[in-house]
Amino acid sequence: MRVDSTFGPVDIAVSGMRAQNTQMELISSNIANARTIDNGQGQPYRRLQALLRTENEDDDGIAGVAVGDIAQDMGPLQQIFDPGNPKADAAGYIAMPNVQLPVEMINLSTATRAYQANAAILKRYQKMVETTLELLR
Repeated sequence: MRVDSTFGPVDIAVSGMRAQNTQMELISSNIANARTIDNGQGQPYRRLQALLRTENEDDDGIAGVAVGDIAQDMGPLQQIFDPGNPKADAAGYIAMPNVQLPVEMINLSTATRAYQANAAILKRYQKMVETTLELLR
């Protein structure tokens, strides 16, 4: 990896922070809608996930990370037996979102740690610039 720009590490860290912020927003949406059986279209809420990709500046350099797409998880929906529910099928089951709270909490922890790591890079870079300026005085 070659970084030609003085602000290359800053740009990379900021792009990582933006991507992780989007990831945390989607996780928050998943948690908030974990019990939503009607998303407005008669279907249960489906878990959302961010598909991250690298931003290539050119063939040699990397400019950072970006959210490539936001996709619905098309995995199987949970089935819960609730025969009194008006949304229940003939067997008495209702389709629930495919959101698993423990998985979302692990993903949130991972995204938070990645965000913090990028913030630490920015702080370290700031300290390095301040030290360089102090030496030049």
